[in-house]
This record gives sequence, structure tokens and C-alpha cells, in this order.
Amino acid sequence: MALVAYDVAAYDVAAHDPALLSPALEIVPAPAQTMADLLRHPALQRLGEQITSVPEGKPVWSRAEMTGRLCELSAGADGALLSAAMAVVLDTQLAGDPVAWVTVTAATFYPPDAVACGVDLAALVVVRTAGNMRAAGRAADVLLRSGAYGLVVLDLGTSAALPTPLQGRLVQLAIKHDAAVLCLTEKEPDAASLGSLVSLRGQVQRRRCPGKNFSCRIGTLKDKRRGPGWTAEEMRRGPDGLH
Repeated sequence: MALVAYDVAAYDVAAHDPALLSPALEIVPAPAQTMADLLRHPALQRLGEQITSVPEGKPVWSRAEMTGRLCELSAGADGALLSAAMAVVLDTQLAGDPVAWVTVTAATFYPPDAVACGVDLAALVVVRTAGNMRAAGRAADVLLRSGAYGLVVLDLGTSAALPTPLQGRLVQLAIKHDAAVLCLTEKEPDAASLGSLVSLRGQVQRRRCPGKNFSCRIGTLKDKRRGPGWTAEEMRRGPDGLH
């Protein structure tokens, strides 16, 4: 099987001066294909993406669905962002993996509520970076590089931003150590995601139900493995102050 490389710049030079052709590489004219056709070739892979099989069964917001990916979970004023995130934390702990929670916000989850959900606080490392998002990203880098954590949560709040090179490193570390990175952001569904390297993004909505229950629904806005549009929903009991 021959490997043919199409180098537009090199081909343009060689067309004017055949003597410049390297004997180690044969430059051949490209067939009548558009650039979009070439980018869809199965041998090509975008930076930061991993070729993986689609998980079996119905999609859910779980550690298994998020492994090896940079994910984003968002919510507006009607959201239940921390409740949805704690469900993923619990799922990871039940699989036997420690979790790290890195936050830039002054207020974070309420520990007694986390315990009531079944979360083991002794196996949950919390890092606070006093509003510094770059420091939060670097902390996540160090935590993932250790290979000790199955999930790293980045609680970024409003005006969240992570540099693309940092996102790329987090993706590669998640792939290498079979971990998941979950970024929590406060934004509306029509707002842009953190970046092109985000592989999975969901929007959380909360709806009051009869009694003391609330419906916590996650609509998937972006999913590079399955495609967007699927939803996940579960019932939650709100804290006493909401009744």
C-alpha cells in the first residue's frame, strides 16, 4: 500500500522546476476532490480528538461516557448545575476512582448536601484558586498528570475561559490516564462553549415537581461521539430551604 502526501506548496514549486522534486517523496497531482472530501478521509484526525468506539447502550451523563474527553456542563438561572455534577462525582467514586474538584468561585458545593447524595468527602480533593482560571487549569493539569484521578471537575463559574493550548493538554492527559475532565460554567444554551476541543457539552435545567422533588434535565448541545440532541433526566429532592 503506497502512502501519497499532498503538499500544495511543494507541488506548486515542483510544477515550475521538476529538479526540486525530492527523490524520497513522489509528489503526484491530487485527484478531483474538494478540501472537504480530503478532511473527511478516515485516516485524518483533528487535533485533540481520539478515535474511539461509541459506548453501548443509552447515553447518560456518567464517568464512562466522559472518559478521555473534555466536557462542559452549563446552566442558567433555572439550572441545577452542582446537583448534576455531583451525580457524576458519585458515579466515579462508585467505580473506585478518586475525584478532584478545582474551583475558582467563592461559593462552591455545600458539603452536607454532597454527603446526602452519597458522595464520600474523604475521597474528594478540593482545590481553590481564588478566581484565577489559569491557575485552575494548571492545577487540573498537575492532578491529571499524576494519574491518580478518574475525574477532575473545573468549577469555572461565569465568564469562563481556558486557553486552547491548555485545553489540548487536558484532553491528551485525559486520554493517557483514562480520566474525564468536566468544566462547570454558568451560561445560557445559546452561548458558545469553552472551545473547539470540548467534546461533550450539556445544558442543565431544573423543574419543580409535585411534593419536594425537582426534575434535573440535561440536554446535550454538543457530542462528537454520538451527535447532539439526546437528553438525560433524573428526579432530585431539593434542600429544605426550597420548600
